[in-house]
Amino acid sequence: MTTSIEGRIAEELGVRERQVRAAVELLDGGSTVPFIARYRKEATEMLDDAQLRTLEERLRYLRELEDRRTAILDSVREQGKLTDELESRIRLADTKARLEDIYLPFKPKRRTKAQIAREAGLEPLAEGLLGDPSVEPAAAAAAFVDPAKGVADPQAALDGARAILAERFSEDADLIGELRERMWGRGRLVAKVRDGKEEAGAKFADYFDFAEGFTQLPSHRILAMLRGEKEEVLSLELEPETPADDGGPSTYEGLVARRFGVADRGRPGDRWLLDTVRWAWRTRILVHLGIDLRLRLRTAAEDEAVRVFAANLRDLLLAAPAGTRSTLGLDPGFRTGVKVAVVDATGKVVATDTIYPHVPANKWDEALAKLARLAKEHAVELVAIGNGTASRETDKLAADLIARHPELGLTKVMVSEAGASVYSASAFASQELPGLDVSLRGAVSIARRLQDPLAELVKIDPKSIGVGQYQHDLSEVKLSRSLDAVVEDCVNGVGVDVNTASAPLLSRVSGIGAGLAENIVAHRDANGPFRSRKALKDVPRLGPKAYEQCAGFLRIRGGDDPLDASSVHPEAYPVVRRMVKTTGGEVASLIGNTGVLRSLRADAFVDETFGLPTVTDILRELEKPGRDPRPAFRTATFKEGVEKIGDLASGMVLEGAVTNVAAFGAFVDIGVHQDGLVHVSAMSKTFVKDPRDVVKPGDVVKVKVLDVDVPRKRISLTLRLDDEAAAGTGASAPKRERERGGQGGRPPQQRQGGGRDGDRDRRQGRQGRGGQGAPAPANSAMADALRKAGLLDPKGRK
Repeated sequence: MTTSIEGRIAEELGVRERQVRAAVELLDGGSTVPFIARYRKEATEMLDDAQLRTLEERLRYLRELEDRRTAILDSVREQGKLTDELESRIRLADTKARLEDIYLPFKPKRRTKAQIAREAGLEPLAEGLLGDPSVEPAAAAAAFVDPAKGVADPQAALDGARAILAERFSEDADLIGELRERMWGRGRLVAKVRDGKEEAGAKFADYFDFAEGFTQLPSHRILAMLRGEKEEVLSLELEPETPADDGGPSTYEGLVARRFGVADRGRPGDRWLLDTVRWAWRTRILVHLGIDLRLRLRTAAEDEAVRVFAANLRDLLLAAPAGTRSTLGLDPGFRTGVKVAVVDATGKVVATDTIYPHVPANKWDEALAKLARLAKEHAVELVAIGNGTASRETDKLAADLIARHPELGLTKVMVSEAGASVYSASAFASQELPGLDVSLRGAVSIARRLQDPLAELVKIDPKSIGVGQYQHDLSEVKLSRSLDAVVEDCVNGVGVDVNTASAPLLSRVSGIGAGLAENIVAHRDANGPFRSRKALKDVPRLGPKAYEQCAGFLRIRGGDDPLDASSVHPEAYPVVRRMVKTTGGEVASLIGNTGVLRSLRADAFVDETFGLPTVTDILRELEKPGRDPRPAFRTATFKEGVEKIGDLASGMVLEGAVTNVAAFGAFVDIGVHQDGLVHVSAMSKTFVKDPRDVVKPGDVVKVKVLDVDVPRKRISLTLRLDDEAAAGTGASAPKRERERGGQGGRPPQQRQGGGRDGDRDRRQGRQGRGGQGAPAPANSAMADALRKAGLLDPKGRK
């Protein structure tokens, strides 16, 4: 008996089938995961957003599996070969791989040698030799010689029989499944450098002579080797067994032979059958398994890389916002100058300029005077500095500004400019900042993303934010779907002010797409700010379903109903009215009144529509209406006198900010324009499986310098402050793992001074280019971190 899709998902998630059934019904009805997780807890019996995302993904997979199952059944039925036993096997197949294994013998294919042999009447010969090895093969084959059918002699007949048996052996679903799992558990991936490619492929040096078991390979190594093969630097081979394992190809041949009763018992046909098994293994089965396991390796690596990318993106989007504070954004550059933009507390651009403090102009004092004037005139509190080319020099400029003008009370913060150039040249930027030169838009974006990272970063394609590894090597569909889900969850988890939000931000709200977001903004521009959530119903094409999905996530501050500024859904307002009736007074007096709210019993307000989970959420929300789940804004304090890598010394304890987290560790900015690496082995005294369990991008941490390699621009750090630092300089202990992480192996070149505009153009030009050795777009946060850690050269090469 087959299990239903809902039943299977329930078993996998460890929940009741009725919970899954309710969630599937809601998803099929057009509800989004954020809406279901937040406002339909009674229906799903408290399934959270993580469970719902997994459910959604598995539902998609299993429905695709069912569609494929139906197509296969139809195909086999049309061929007239569908037996009850075969239909049962097809219906019981629980994965796409198993389904395809069963279908393989019936899959329409071009004329094979086996098919030609069957047409020549050689199948009885093959069956006879397999069924009775006591028969002499050559003698039996002589009876099937027929030049008219293309069988010129006994050897040709035996070759045809061998092709028929080899095809049968290689299409036995149970056997192939067994061999595949054995090879996956015991095999290994072997990499060798191709002749003459040592110098050109130096970035893959760690894989010039490398081998590791399939199940031990982390995702970044798999993707690195696959890229090395794609760039024709490496040759990859999938070995069925590791040297430590007993056996080898003969073991697999033995399993094939045993499956079909082939054994050497001294009979005339035994040797021919064993040779046929060996031939089938080497020419068909091993090739088939190699293709399957390559796909399995890539899929596993992609899944892990997408997971890391999504997790880092979530951390970046939910980074602490500086809030409504006037901010001066600096987009650094040398020849083309430092672009300057001042935005007020609401993010509105109030001033722009370009200064030339660096080479070749060297107008340092003039630049300081301009910045001081702008900061004073617009009451600037924060200085946001993009972390690209000339960022360290511009950081020094900001430090000098603060030192010379302490009365301004400025705080400088280094900000990731990942995707700023993409935004600057986008159609939305042209619409949002029509009178501003493209070169200045980046400075605006840098300032705004310090004020509110989420609101600014949603204007950029998530892939261009680039906090992942090998994103150009990943499945476009899989990556986009995962990243879009992260953005949707983050936006709805924080909530959106409908009267200030941009169209890109609104388009990420539950139930609102790009077109509807544009309609909301147009209605707001034409009619003024929304005074209530009800007024959203006046927006063209915003129907009842869209209103249901989006209303709870949209905030209206200072509107007609104070509840509109909270995450309480309008459908639940009657519950709040009953609470007000119980306590007396007005809604406004109940909101934030902790004492009164905690005196109320949630179960007293439960009814047929709203259960205890929803009422509990309402009470919690009324205590702190519209609360922001993101952490409080905090900046790292860099140590005075430590400004470049040469100022570092082993044993120093410094404060820094985590800029990125990879599978092998975390990059930390300690104020020397060169991120250090805390290897995963140096994160805790206990085993760390996932570095993100310890730190996340944006975290402010204390680290100790273990080792400094100035020529190679590498800094090894530890979070374990009692670790002993290395004596002298040289490569740090985590170096090999860092390089194996696909992050390099070649000493980077010194940064070259160049025009900011040219630098940006080059980086934009690389974004869509695959297989060029860059692990991410060169304007990505990951690329910046790798470059600053000395693991990428300025051109984005490893």
